[in-house]
Amino acid sequence: MENANTLQMQWAEICTQLAQTLSDRFVMRWLSKVVPGSIEDDHVNLLVPSPCIHELIKQNYLEKIVSLWKEKNTNIHAVNLTLKADAMPQIPNNNSLTITQPVTITSTCANQVIDATEQMPCYLDKSHTFDTFVVGKSNQFAYAAAKKIAEEDTVSFNPLYIHAGVGLGKTHLLHAIAWRIKERHPEKNVLYLSSEQFFQRFLHDLSMKNTENFRNFVRAADVLLIDDIQFILGKPHTQEEFFHTFNAFIAEKKMVILSANSMPAKLQGINDMLRTRISQGLVVDIAPTDENLRLGILQGKNKEMNATVPNDVLAFLAKSITSNVRELEGALKRIVAHAELIGNPINMDTTQQVLKDILHTYERPVKAPEIQQVVADYYKISLDDLQSTRRDRAFARPRQIAMYLTKTLTPLSLPDIALCFKRDHTTIIHAVRTIEGLIQQDKKMAGQIAEITTTLKAGNYA
Repeated sequence: MENANTLQMQWAEICTQLAQTLSDRFVMRWLSKVVPGSIEDDHVNLLVPSPCIHELIKQNYLEKIVSLWKEKNTNIHAVNLTLKADAMPQIPNNNSLTITQPVTITSTCANQVIDATEQMPCYLDKSHTFDTFVVGKSNQFAYAAAKKIAEEDTVSFNPLYIHAGVGLGKTHLLHAIAWRIKERHPEKNVLYLSSEQFFQRFLHDLSMKNTENFRNFVRAADVLLIDDIQFILGKPHTQEEFFHTFNAFIAEKKMVILSANSMPAKLQGINDMLRTRISQGLVVDIAPTDENLRLGILQGKNKEMNATVPNDVLAFLAKSITSNVRELEGALKRIVAHAELIGNPINMDTTQQVLKDILHTYERPVKAPEIQQVVADYYKISLDDLQSTRRDRAFARPRQIAMYLTKTLTPLSLPDIALCFKRDHTTIIHAVRTIEGLIQQDKKMAGQIAEITTTLKAGNYA
């Protein structure tokens, strides 16, 4: 039986690991409110403060939490989510407050202001503006649509619906729209709600049998922005209220901006009428970032942090971490923090050491034909020349490097590698030993092989 301190420590470590892949805001605002209650047999009981957090963790993060807890304690096989006794939020009911002007308060969250009423705080990040949004091919359409809706009083589409995976910038664009509209029209009521805030507020007023209060609160806005609407669909009462809210705004020609994790056609639990009406607006997507865009984002963040991360390290991060911008920025913050706390310089060696757990996640199985093609491309020779029997150094050395990399990066046996190169296994052994020796003696060649290896593991090649 685990004691309470051990359980708390394990949960803290799991939250730290989750923070590397989830947004800091999620970990700070939601997971920090969850506490481990007890452990019974092979089950951990987590006490959750609200139905919304319970639903979000259950649907999206529970499997990951269970997996991480098993790594900490092999005796754990399941995690139960239990609502605390005081799970219903106690939100003051004060209809005299408006949402026209921002209310700035001291916050533990850097760069945040609370913009709304005391009843329902809405977080707008000061750093999430159009000026700080890095534009590339993957997001330029969404960026252009967001700017148009924020800077023009009349547009031909309503709603604007932005869909993207985690950490690709849809929340950034919603915040940027809100900031720009407020800048241009301070008199307008601009209401930004995360799915959690929408759900929590509606649930509270529903429990108080006062849903009219919720309607008055939301529909007082001139512009409504709701982030991650997939979390409030599939719940009959909440979806019905959202449907009526949406229709009311469209009928009054008030702008609605929505974000979600998928296109309307693929939203789960949404009724067909709502799906159709959302689709009648402008639907734009943000595709996964390419390497150039990721590098631009890192350069901007490096400047914003007043850090001095070398260009080769930024390029390495842009090539290696491909999933989402949040994880990319998290990796940059991690190596900068490590340098400040430990005092080591930021270079390729320290970066790979500090981020070894993250980089390992992105390693992919490498196949022999890929190795041959990448090596041939790197040394600017044809694949036929690489596979030929020509003994010229310009062809023989890349061939040996390809053999060495096939031995070190694939599970193939020597006879199998020999078949790939149409040689006998003694040739492969000679090539591997030759390259191993050269790596120790020739720093330039060692660097070239390291570059090729990084490219192969990340899969960043045509």
